[in-house]
Amino acid sequence: MGKMEIKRLTPAIGAEINGLDLSEPLTNNAWDSIQDAFLKHQVLVFRDQNLSAEAMVSLARRFGPIGSYPFLKSLDGHPEITEVIKEADEKINFGGLWHTDTSYLEQPPLGSLLYAREVPPMGGDTLFANMYLAYGTLSPALQDWLRGLKVVNRSDKAAAAATRVEQIGRIGAKQGARPVYEAIHPLIRTHPVTGRPSLYAHIGHSVRFDGMTEEESAPMLDYLFQHQIKSEFQCRIAWRPGTLTVWDNRCTLHNAMNDYHGHRRHMWRITIDGDRPK
Repeated sequence: MGKMEIKRLTPAIGAEINGLDLSEPLTNNAWDSIQDAFLKHQVLVFRDQNLSAEAMVSLARRFGPIGSYPFLKSLDGHPEITEVIKEADEKINFGGLWHTDTSYLEQPPLGSLLYAREVPPMGGDTLFANMYLAYGTLSPALQDWLRGLKVVNRSDKAAAAATRVEQIGRIGAKQGARPVYEAIHPLIRTHPVTGRPSLYAHIGHSVRFDGMTEEESAPMLDYLFQHQIKSEFQCRIAWRPGTLTVWDNRCTLHNAMNDYHGHRRHMWRITIDGDRPK
């Protein structure tokens, strides 16, 4: 490929990186540029890649130790990779609501890599939203009030749990998976590298403020859930076969659109281990 080029997707979030063949080892200079772009833009898109499972795993390891999704079996022969498939006759898609990955874990992932192997002729895009902006655009008084709160996150919140049922039924449950995972994290999370604060709650897994009931928590959480997905915080990724997207799970939300009934979509996903939110 040619010279590396970084093109912003929107003023708020996201960048497309061209000129790299990710199936080949990266030079140190190229990797430094990718890392800088990852921290700056939060979501990176690489088009027209031809990745084997081995090449994708090798790239993922540059970002950090590889984790796993707690509910699904891994790809045969490649325990680092989880397949994400929606068959043409299925109606519910995996991850089809605004969320950040597995925030119900004590140490949620740093980020995720998603690689498109088969996509519908149209539809199936993924939306991303910038949680630095979601926090930064709140009033200073509200920021101060929220800063000391913690949020209870659970894996069995109904809407999110429903999106994984068909995946588990087809692919199989991961051995040793718990029935329910729960973790309590700060509502305002400080990024461990950039030091920037972001809003770390979402409709997928966040159920209440720590020390409060769900009923007491609902008015403010509902407000935050609506605020954090404003269009001015977003970018939209249209997938093609060979597209790889990498996102920072610590400061973004994403939502997989479910608008391609009658068509098959097949992706590979790898998660990167993260730290405990602070």
